[in-house]
Amino acid sequence: MTEPITASYVQEDDDWKITVSGSGKELTGRAPGIIAARDRADQLVEKLSPPEHSTVVHLLNGSALEFTAAYMTARLTLPEIEPLEVPPPANGKAKEKTGGKPPVPQGKELPKAVDEAKSKEKPEPAKTPAKAAQTS
Repeated sequence: MTEPITASYVQEDDDWKITVSGSGKELTGRAPGIIAARDRADQLVEKLSPPEHSTVVHLLNGSALEFTAAYMTARLTLPEIEPLEVPPPANGKAKEKTGGKPPVPQGKELPKAVDEAKSKEKPEPAKTPAKAAQTS
């Protein structure tokens, strides 16, 4: 037979107080944060009854929905981390090696013959509208 067990959570400052009751027994514990409190509740439940013979209802302020919302918010919230800082290249050596051009990803380079042909071609200077009108 399945034994109903209730795990009640109460926040006290930064810690959580857990009370697990069932089978005519009551156990209490404390944990820092709701995620740790949920883990601690599982440990207390194991002391009361084997896991395969128990159904646990987790309550916050008497509400399973409120507990679930608080617990899932804590689980899905990413911790705040400082932005990654990328140090500048040392003494501009990176520009010297690439000739001032940004590096090309490996496998994306042009064949050497094509690259040399492109550098030999000199683009024709653009004509300004005034000069274009004079030559026509």
